[in-house]
Amino acid sequence: MKNILIIISLIFSLNTLLAETNTPGASDKGNKAMPYNKLTAEEAYVIEQKGTERPFTGEYDKNKASGTYICRKCNTPLYESKDKFDSRCGWPSFDDEIKDAVKHKTDADGRRTEILCQNCDGHLGHVFSGEGFTPKDTRHCVNSLSMKFIAEGDKLPTPIPEPKKAKAIFASGCFWGTEYWLQQVPGVISATSGYIGGHVDNPTYKQVCSGLTGHYEAVEVVYNPEVTNFEALAKIYFETHNSEQANGQGPDIGTQYLPAVFYFDDEQKATIEKLIQTLKDKGYKPATEIKKTTTFWPAEAYHQDYYFKTRKTPYCHKYKKIF
Repeated sequence: MKNILIIISLIFSLNTLLAETNTPGASDKGNKAMPYNKLTAEEAYVIEQKGTERPFTGEYDKNKASGTYICRKCNTPLYESKDKFDSRCGWPSFDDEIKDAVKHKTDADGRRTEILCQNCDGHLGHVFSGEGFTPKDTRHCVNSLSMKFIAEGDKLPTPIPEPKKAKAIFASGCFWGTEYWLQQVPGVISATSGYIGGHVDNPTYKQVCSGLTGHYEAVEVVYNPEVTNFEALAKIYFETHNSEQANGQGPDIGTQYLPAVFYFDDEQKATIEKLIQTLKDKGYKPATEIKKTTTFWPAEAYHQDYYFKTRKTPYCHKYKKIF
């Protein structure tokens, strides 16, 4: 019962937050802000949070019907049934993909190769070679939850095009809390925790925590500029942390936890300068640094979507209306 009350409270807080902000598109999240197919919690866990369904539980593991497998998120055709085979691994297996439909990327563990939908970056699974299952010697191990099966003869739905994208980078202490609030804003496509501003390439969390690399814990936000804008995101940023704390955020003390906004262009810089002046006019004393964007390094996989994975709530980030 306690967990249910916490969830209800969070939903109420978020609805209040969105209602009180001027975020464009806040009332039509189901349209422009969410251009792709609506996903269940289980589907989102696999496709957007790179989770894995339990082996031998997927609806397509034993499917032998003729047809096409499409991306569950954006309808892009991914695999043909003629390329499917039974590897007995517990997940649907294919030894080939539809041309230009699947993206290959080194996994966060540095060992495996992740496969994603080329159009929407939805997580599909992993690809392996050298196993000798088929003459093509390739196995695309795909989650059933990442796909929809369209039987031969049925009309394929139209793929949903990728939305327009823009980026913003904010630092306000522990990136878990910064990410938590920003990724819920209508129009935000993704929010990635990571490191920026230092002098070490591809730093680890342990290195950054030493305070010797010069990095800030930050969040890279990718958003649809037709739904929201940089100023709206920046207002949420200022309203979900204590911008006056100059030595970190809450109990997290250190240079890696300092508040900063990393701008991509002069327009973003001018917007932050304007908002900081507004805060000063209201009596605040923001310690926010304004810095030009440098290389952003995504943090380790276990840092991504931290509060949604753990079902916890931020310990030093909370919403307070300012603007």
